[in-house]
Amino acid sequence: MAQSYDVIIIGSGPGGYVTAIRAAQLGLKTAIVEREHLGGICLNWGCIPTKALLRSAEVLDNANHAKAYGLTLNGTMTADVKDVVARSRGVSARLNGGVGFLMKKNKIDVIWGEAKLTKPSSGSQMAEIVVGKMTKPVVQPQNPVPKGVLGEGTYTAKHIIVATGARPRALPGIEPDGKLIWTYFEAMKPDVMPKSMVVMGSGAIGIEFASFYRSMGVDVTVVELMANIMPVEDVEISTFARKQLEKRGLKIITEAKVTKVEKGADSITAHIETKDGKVQQITADRLISAVGVQGNIENLGLETLGIKTDRGCIVIDGYGRTNVDGLYAIGDVAGPPMLAHKAEHEGVICIEKIAGVPGVHPMDKSRIPGCTYCNPQVASVGLTEAKAKESGREIRVGRYSFAANGKAIALGEDQGMVKTIFDKKTGELLGAHMVGAEVTELIQGFVVAMNLETTEEELMHTIFPHPTLSEMMKESVLDAYGRVLNA
Repeated sequence: MAQSYDVIIIGSGPGGYVTAIRAAQLGLKTAIVEREHLGGICLNWGCIPTKALLRSAEVLDNANHAKAYGLTLNGTMTADVKDVVARSRGVSARLNGGVGFLMKKNKIDVIWGEAKLTKPSSGSQMAEIVVGKMTKPVVQPQNPVPKGVLGEGTYTAKHIIVATGARPRALPGIEPDGKLIWTYFEAMKPDVMPKSMVVMGSGAIGIEFASFYRSMGVDVTVVELMANIMPVEDVEISTFARKQLEKRGLKIITEAKVTKVEKGADSITAHIETKDGKVQQITADRLISAVGVQGNIENLGLETLGIKTDRGCIVIDGYGRTNVDGLYAIGDVAGPPMLAHKAEHEGVICIEKIAGVPGVHPMDKSRIPGCTYCNPQVASVGLTEAKAKESGREIRVGRYSFAANGKAIALGEDQGMVKTIFDKKTGELLGAHMVGAEVTELIQGFVVAMNLETTEEELMHTIFPHPTLSEMMKESVLDAYGRVLNA
């Protein structure tokens, strides 16, 4: 007889494991299916380990500019690629074990294997999955398979939530080979540091790796199809970031595409076509393909059950419900924005709706912050200036420079800016955009303000501590209304 649950979640990434914990908190008998490693891509191969790499790069950058802080280093500061990678992998392993602990603490069964949906729920019939053997071994063998429900078999539940995440998108003819053409998997654990590199794509993944490898001394060229790097960002912020990245030695080619890649014994030659039709060739040791990600929707049984998909993602409503009763989807597999924090929040909404928690409402995607952890950092929430104007609103725009902030100057981080956009009539904060040191930590202040529907007047009357980088947030608001004090 099949083991039965209230909820089964397929995938243990940030969306999956957070949803499982919330389900357990709500008293639901819960299981989670994982084929490879607890924590999913974010924890093991994405968000967390990349930040560990970027932290090593930041320390190296600071050391190489020690003289600017009145410090003298005896000897040359160099990076040991094996040690840098080992630290990053160690951070992931520690957190991977932490997810296992949370599953045990919350009495959540972990089922190891690959799940396929076989039956929807209908009336008294429960939804069903069949779990087969893993196609890959568990990546983190130091974390033993938990006791309890361990693998192959048939399982049923009142509700099944698909949280299988996404994987790197490959362009035809430029498919990653793991040696010369990398995805973020290979870029995260190089055996040796290449001397030169082409990065195809300037979204968060591409720019973060470009920034990391440049700090490591690699000659990096970024190729972007759109007119601006980080195309989802406000143009003014993107332009500022580009100038700072180029000052660090990155080469950036926009409105261009890689049309062909020729492979040598230990190098590639990228053919790059610009918008005017001209083609240039760049030879480098490696190429990182960072042209986006696609949902993991294959081999799940979606077609058999008639679950709707669109452009490689599962179609859902505001509560994670698919068009088939008892089946849900959250996170990257359910479409953009493909961000870990979106997946977590989406999962909580989904499970609370299932459990009948009062007051649950769909996520407002316009209030999801985006962060890019390059040097300089970029963070934003809400509408860009262009999008705000396109909406037909009259707007007010405020700006404030890091160069006028005492804390930024003291930190030696005076290159950056904060930009805020308000509805001229109502004072509603429509968007906030930041570039510079630690802005990924500052953006949450504007996210909270937007979620509370805070007006410009309330922000102006909020007391920010001095001296802090956060003071620039208030000054930007003041600037939008002609009341800036320290500029």
